[in-house]
Amino acid sequence: MEIVIASGKGGVGKSTIAASLAILLGNSGYRVIAVDADAEAPNLHLVLGINKWDRIIEFREGRIGFIRDDKCIYCGYCYDSCVFSAIEERNGKYVINPWICEGCFTCSFVCPVKAISFKYNVLAGYIRIAYNTPYRFPLVSSEIKPGRPNSGKLVTEAKNLGRTISGGKGIIIIDAAAGIGCQVIASLAGTQLAILVAEPTPASFSDLKRIHKLTKHFGIPSTLIINKYDLNEEYVSKIIEYAEKENIELLGLIPYDDSVPKSMAIGKPVIHAYPNSDIAKEIIKIANKLLTILRNWNNWKLEHIPEKIEPFIPIIIKPEK
Repeated sequence: MEIVIASGKGGVGKSTIAASLAILLGNSGYRVIAVDADAEAPNLHLVLGINKWDRIIEFREGRIGFIRDDKCIYCGYCYDSCVFSAIEERNGKYVINPWICEGCFTCSFVCPVKAISFKYNVLAGYIRIAYNTPYRFPLVSSEIKPGRPNSGKLVTEAKNLGRTISGGKGIIIIDAAAGIGCQVIASLAGTQLAILVAEPTPASFSDLKRIHKLTKHFGIPSTLIINKYDLNEEYVSKIIEYAEKENIELLGLIPYDDSVPKSMAIGKPVIHAYPNSDIAKEIIKIANKLLTILRNWNNWKLEHIPEKIEPFIPIIIKPEK
């Protein structure tokens, strides 16, 4: 089974919750595999205090263009055609900036002398594996290199490795990125349950609606955790009202607690660093609710499968004659 921890807004506590739930589910007898699916800013290993990897796999994907000086006639067609501004003029020559190039081939199409070639299978990122963390479960972490596209493909590869390690048994806890982009879509694809994390602010409430629209698109039943709930009672009420309307089960309300930044500073999950803190006690309650859902999964799922939404139909804009 795959459980994804997601939110529209960043900084709401996904990694803190993902690390703690992975530990608590493991302590309850489940085989757990954790996957950090935030390829652009992975930090689950920092929360878990992991600084040594057992295996590092190169992820190669995509292409980068380069201009052959021996063929270039300096016409500037490539420079004018690049919508990403990846082609720069340096010392009277045109050069493709590898950090910006998307490998779209446009420059090669317009070049009259075929002076532009491409490097394929470019090093785009890494998948790092710790087979035995201090908390007795494996961690798979994805990390995209700056400027490289295809973070969604990298996340998919990381999830596939997690599935291989699990052998089709146990629970995979996926710590997704913020937002609703390609790597979040890759995190959600194929999962059975979403835990949406929000905080009581206008931005987080707005982004919660966006990420929930995505989980509904994939037909994934969702649950909700409101973090730092004691900061704004008005928005807590609004979020709970929305959750009830959308059939999202509330797992719990987590208070603001400075034990979290303190635990992160020493590289330990808050439930281990400060086991008697208010947040640790609440996360344990949330884990127990989650365990109840898992033990009654078939019935719970039938009651919480989202209604099918209308498929997205793109608007076709035809050029004027």
